[in-house]
Amino acid sequence: MSAGTKVELVCIQCPRSCTLSIDVFPDGEATVRGHGCKRGPEYGVREVTNPTRTLTTTVRTAFAEMPRLPVRTVGEIPKGAWKDAMAALRQVKVERPLKVGDAVIDDLLGLGICVVSTADFEDPTSGPADDRAPGHPER
Repeated sequence: MSAGTKVELVCIQCPRSCTLSIDVFPDGEATVRGHGCKRGPEYGVREVTNPTRTLTTTVRTAFAEMPRLPVRTVGEIPKGAWKDAMAALRQVKVERPLKVGDAVIDDLLGLGICVVSTADFEDPTSGPADDRAPGHPER
């Protein structure tokens, strides 16, 4: 194999935080050194060839009482897809009550990854009337 790219990174797959040395060759093959557990090599190769992350952000709602709802992807998406994912999420407006884990988007960008609520979101117009003044500390 001819010389390729050399990458060093800290593995986050276990508490050891090993420093991985990864050689990526022009043919796409990679070798990983410095791992202290069996998950290190897979993580190292994936991180240099197709890095993925769980995306967490907020989406708009139709209610002034909670104008933004926190959400996250259920699985990891390629880092290269983040810009398009954020553009798609900017178009979302939640108009119904949701519980933690309820789907906001069933299939983000055709990746087969679901986006779910990470907070309970109740319709503020239903439920008991709250006669306390806006801004009341117990409100």
